[in-house]
Amino acid sequence: MACHLLLVAGFAVSLAGATDHIVGANHGWNPNIDYSLWSGNQTFYVGDLISFRYQKGTHNVFEVNQTGYDNCTMAGVAGNWTSGKDFIPLNDSRRYYFICGNGFCQAGMKVAITVHPLKHNATGDGAKNHGGDGAAQEAAAAAMPGAAVWMAVLAVAAAAVAILP
Repeated sequence: MACHLLLVAGFAVSLAGATDHIVGANHGWNPNIDYSLWSGNQTFYVGDLISFRYQKGTHNVFEVNQTGYDNCTMAGVAGNWTSGKDFIPLNDSRRYYFICGNGFCQAGMKVAITVHPLKHNATGDGAKNHGGDGAAQEAAAAAMPGAAVWMAVLAVAAAAVAILP
């Protein structure tokens, strides 16, 4: 049990450096919004999340290929989400295409993003808290809101492991 707590706490701490990109910001995932403008103002890295907020039952999210995106069809469906608060990990450096599959794609509910690989350098430039060395990442994570909570969870899990026979 304690090992599971440690694993979960470690995973949560590793996400502390990830950026959660909320599609449309305060406008959410809705028709008649320029998502190309929104995505053009974002920089996505491997390990980040893209989040869609919308009215459950009215809208949804489908990951499709470029043909599906261009034509608002289900071509190349790679995933679908329907919760209304969808957190999608961006695990690969590539182009992603998302549409609403409930007929709202033609009304602008589609977004294409490019996910960049993590920067691997020793300068620790800290751009968006990605890349750099371990010390720079720890410092960046410690400076993030909520990082102290995750560190406390990790400390409690480590203490639980230490007291097991």
